Amino acid sequence: MELLLIRHALPVRREGVEGPADPELAEAGHEQAGHLARYLASEPLTAIYSSPMHRARQTAEPVAASQELPLQIEEGVAEYDRHHNEYVPVEELKAANDPRWQTMLAGQLHVPDVDPYEFRSRVVATIEGIVERHPGRTKVAIVCHGGVIAGYLSHILGLDDPTGFFYPNYTSIHRVAAARSGERSILTINETAHLRGTGLPVGLFTG
Repeated sequence: MELLLIRHALPVRREGVEGPADPELAEAGHEQAGHLARYLASEPLTAIYSSPMHRARQTAEPVAASQELPLQIEEGVAEYDRHHNEYVPVEELKAANDPRWQTMLAGQLHVPDVDPYEFRSRVVATIEGIVERHPGRTKVAIVCHGGVIAGYLSHILGLDDPTGFFYPNYTSIHRVAAARSGERSILTINETAHLRGTGLPVGLFTG
């Protein structure tokens, strides 16, 4: 089967809230999600899953509607900052040379109470469970988060770095071929052709 791991679109900045920040999409994020849905319209999906977090669900909803599929919520692909009380788009951290950006450059999570290896184990188990549910010549999309995508791909590559070896752009698509034999092959990383020429933010890497 072909697995599409898709990062959510651009969310709003949210800091200093009581309880989890869990931001919704910014206006530009909704536009990104619309372009994503149109880009995937020619690729019939077997199923579409989403993280329970607002930014992922709102990104997935236009895709599910375009494909006329129910959106299935999967708790196991929530981001590592799910319970954190702030969310700042990483581009803003970089522009301000925020200490949290330096932490990310060092390959570390900026949520100190999260074990990155436990996080990756949860992500891998969840995604592999989805793969097992859809054997054969199927195409399944999971709309989730940068840490989730990096964690799963680092597992496939056998890397020790559980979350930070690369940065997925907004609404980027990462394709994995999953064979019944257990073999996993990365087909593409950071597909963002649907955002070219739109004037919308892409992420850290716009090429």
